[in-house]
Amino acid sequence: MKVSIFDVAKRSGMSVVTVSRVLNGAPSVREKNRQKVLDAMKELDYRPNAAARSLASGKTGIIGLIVTTLQDSFFDAVVKELNEVLALHGYFLAISISTGIGSDDNHYLIQEDRVDGLILLSPMEEDNYIVELKRRGIPYVLIDNQKPENDTFSITIDNFKGGYAAASHLLEQGHTSIAHLCGQEMFRSTRERRSGFLQALQEKELIPFEIVHGEFDIGMGYSTCKRWLKQGTLPTAVFAGDDNIALGVINALMEEGIRVPEQVAVVGYDDHYIASQLHPHLTTLRQPADKIALAATTMLLSRISGKMKRGSSIRIDPELIIRESTSSK
Repeated sequence: MKVSIFDVAKRSGMSVVTVSRVLNGAPSVREKNRQKVLDAMKELDYRPNAAARSLASGKTGIIGLIVTTLQDSFFDAVVKELNEVLALHGYFLAISISTGIGSDDNHYLIQEDRVDGLILLSPMEEDNYIVELKRRGIPYVLIDNQKPENDTFSITIDNFKGGYAAASHLLEQGHTSIAHLCGQEMFRSTRERRSGFLQALQEKELIPFEIVHGEFDIGMGYSTCKRWLKQGTLPTAVFAGDDNIALGVINALMEEGIRVPEQVAVVGYDDHYIASQLHPHLTTLRQPADKIALAATTMLLSRISGKMKRGSSIRIDPELIIRESTSSK
């Protein structure tokens, strides 16, 4: 038996009007009520009739997503959540992997009548996209964008708070010799995480053991730690710019018989799946993919429906997840 909007209303305890508003991305619905409706839709496996809605509204029923890579577990988690939330609203997600449009303004997802709206996930060369999207009148939302001046319609993580929380946790453990291994300077997340880290140290009148820039990968953490070992000097703690870097550090330490966290504590960032599987389990900063996806979907559907005229920027806090790679000294 086909599930209807009335079934969703009954299961959620909300009115049919409220369910309809959630389906249409209305910003006036309270977050608690919106979540009740979404939960009920999941439980009942309710799917709005995309074809009927498309014919009635003149819309395509498709949301485009442009991402720089899918070889990143944080991006993967956000894409998965976006796909699920959009499906609940009767939309299909069309994914493209692209590093930027440059002088080519004819990216197929931006062409006329291809999509009802577009999400840019951690875009590079975002200015070019924004100019073209505005020119074509395509509603868009940025996630994890690089330039603060483009925050008009964006969902970002408060990476400053993340860096500050990581450093504060290590300082509370009694560490005073703390290194930070960060990503490339082009990334806003790199700059903000480092700023938060430095702020926490400055409040204690401390300077970092070392700040190292490199790629967000295992090799960067491994090679840096190997250099320290060769030089015969180690920090007592490391804040890695992401979990891959942290894993590289831990691998290098364990190869030399250096105990984590007893001799060197390590904090990562992102809370990749592997963070809770490797030993020792990794202390890290979690970026809540579910909250990011829900906020981005709500904002974009509000833009598509014409109910959001003014710009809006949502900043989501990361969460410190304390595990075995840090401990009291």
